[in-house]
Amino acid sequence: MAHYLFRAHYTQAGIQGLLKEGAAGRLKAVSELAASVGGRVESAYWAFGDDDFIMIAEMPSNAAAAAAATRVSASGIGGVTTTVLLTAAEVDEARGIGVIYRPPGA
Repeated sequence: MAHYLFRAHYTQAGIQGLLKEGAAGRLKAVSELAASVGGRVESAYWAFGDDDFIMIAEMPSNAAAAAAATRVSASGIGGVTTTVLLTAAEVDEARGIGVIYRPPGA
């Protein structure tokens, strides 16, 4: 399964929900969300700064990751940014693929 980095920021309503429900309750909810699309949470953290919540999860496909992220964003409690994570083997595989490319102005 592919790995994804999900970064979320809360709206005021999202922060209020976190304070009401607690972090353990929210972790249970996002774990259930991941499981509902065939994935699983590997690690999750709350953070200071631009991101309030960071999660690495295994998902069966890009579509599954998009389904999870869009449902969270559509709820209005915040926004989600999703990054596909690559293994060393995947990067090496990409390295071996022949590519034709001309940089701008070349």
